[in-house]
Amino acid sequence: MFPKKPILLFLLAAVLLLFLSGRAPSPDIKEIISVEKTPAAERALRERDFDLLMEWEGRIYALAGPAELDALARLRIPYQFETHKFSPQIPGRTILQDGMNGEYHSYLELEKDLLALEKTYPQQAKVYAIGSSLEQRKIYAIKISDNAASQEPETEVLFLGCHHAREWISVEVPFLLAKYLLEHYSDPAVKSLVDRSEIWIVPMVNPDGLEYTIHQYRYWRKNRRLNADGSYGIDLNRNYGWNWGYDNTGSSPNPASEVYRGTAAFSEPETQAVRGLFLQHAFRAMISFHSFAQVILYPWGYTETPADQDALLNRIAATMAQRIRQINGRSYVFGGAGSVLYVTNGDTTDWTYGLAGIPSYTIELPPVDELRGGFFNAETDIQPIFRENLPAMLYLVDWAIQTSGAGAAESREKKPGTSPGAGKKILQKD
Repeated sequence: MFPKKPILLFLLAAVLLLFLSGRAPSPDIKEIISVEKTPAAERALRERDFDLLMEWEGRIYALAGPAELDALARLRIPYQFETHKFSPQIPGRTILQDGMNGEYHSYLELEKDLLALEKTYPQQAKVYAIGSSLEQRKIYAIKISDNAASQEPETEVLFLGCHHAREWISVEVPFLLAKYLLEHYSDPAVKSLVDRSEIWIVPMVNPDGLEYTIHQYRYWRKNRRLNADGSYGIDLNRNYGWNWGYDNTGSSPNPASEVYRGTAAFSEPETQAVRGLFLQHAFRAMISFHSFAQVILYPWGYTETPADQDALLNRIAATMAQRIRQINGRSYVFGGAGSVLYVTNGDTTDWTYGLAGIPSYTIELPPVDELRGGFFNAETDIQPIFRENLPAMLYLVDWAIQTSGAGAAESREKKPGTSPGAGKKILQKD
């Protein structure tokens, strides 16, 4: 089942670099192929857990390696190679001005810039290593408050980025929020928010995967776990503990799948780091940034049934979408993840909402489809996308502050919803 809203019909697609110059092919690298959209082909692709990208002009696009191509041949499903159509260079735009990642952060660049912010603004910024990745890279959080080194009884809000390695813009938006709050602390409106809250920002949850996209394979999504079958990677946004493994539609038990959930909830050090941070604090709201789609999603993801606070979640999302639209005129669709997009289980927002009852959002950043760049945002896109999301982020911090008095102590033992999820949607799976 495809999305119900026209703006989401062409949600995914990806511009793919198969090889970097002078580098040997990686076994992780796959071709983009397309097949004619028929019920039999659609069923076969789903049953064999293809990484489905999009529907376009009567064809279904997917990633396929040797095993997938063999399966299509055995099933006598004709396919076409489409990789050559997805160049990282969009006519009239240069994606990266300098180097392999241009103005986008590598792991070491992010580390350097976070520590520089702490050094420049020691009163308002404190950097913490909240855990380490599989390959022993530190997962950093920066705390921003009027007395960042102290724990005060102030409203806490959490922003996360880069669960999925290929989504480079999802690192930049939360990082730039930290930079903006510190550089504009003298602004009375910003100072008021910072002085009354503790804002925690984790720009890069998946540093191993991010580095792999820079140096090996730009389209990599998961972390870099070596699985028992010899495949690599676990989808960190299917590894959280709320209804983990609820069904095989919202996540996969197949290690080779792009939405493989792992062997157990919180099996990965990256999600354990986020869990540890979350459980140490009484966060009042949370945003996890992804790309691409231009949508604002909230629980539930594991089912199409609305959450018990659906009206509140919808109202906040509508306000954020309105404030975003006022900057650059871009419209972000909003709604419950399971009904607006596709069902997922074990994702971040379901876990934070289910555990703590707080407004929790996935914001899928622009573009809305592959024709406008897909995962390959130009460097010139970074600032406009950040600027349009800034009012929404500031609004959520202010909302959390204003509502911290009443109803702040939601039960962390809340029972999960029991309505089964429905609907399988061929879309990017975030």
